[in-house]
Amino acid sequence: MKSLTDTAQTVWDDVMAINARGVWLSMRHEVPAIIASGGGAIVNIGSIFGLAGRAAHHAYVASKHAIVGLTRSVALEYARQNVRVNVLCAGVTRTLAMQQAEQAVPEAVAGLVADHPMHRMASVEEIAGAVLWLCSDASRYVTGAPLQIDGGFLAA
Repeated sequence: MKSLTDTAQTVWDDVMAINARGVWLSMRHEVPAIIASGGGAIVNIGSIFGLAGRAAHHAYVASKHAIVGLTRSVALEYARQNVRVNVLCAGVTRTLAMQQAEQAVPEAVAGLVADHPMHRMASVEEIAGAVLWLCSDASRYVTGAPLQIDGGFLAA
C-alpha cells in the first residue's frame, strides 16, 4: 500500500506473477482437461478491486482487473466447446489471511469493512455458495461474467 512512485518494481512483478500469471497458468491446464471431459466450469477468484480502483493498491488492482479480462477472453474462446469461465469478485471475506490482518492492522481492516454497506465480512461459506452456483447446472448459461459478492461495496 504505497504511492505509485514509491512502489518497487519487484512488488509489482511479484503481485502480477502470483495473481494474473497464476490464473493464466491454471487455465492453460484446466481448459484442455475440461474439453477432454466433455465440458465444465472454471471459476476464477478475483476481487471487487477487479471492477474498481483503490488508491495506493496499484499492483493488486491491476492484477485483479487482469483476471477479469482474462476470464472474459477465455470464456469467449472456449464457449462453443462447453467450457464456461467466470470470475467471482468478492468483497472483504473472513479468510485466514484476513483474520491475521485483523490482528496485525485492526484499524485498516475495520476501515475496509466499514467501506462495505453491510458493515461485515462475507463468510467463506457465502463465497463457496456462489462458487458452487457458478459450477452448477443452474448457471449453465453464464460465462464470461464477473459475479460480485460484495455486501453492496460496488453499489455504493
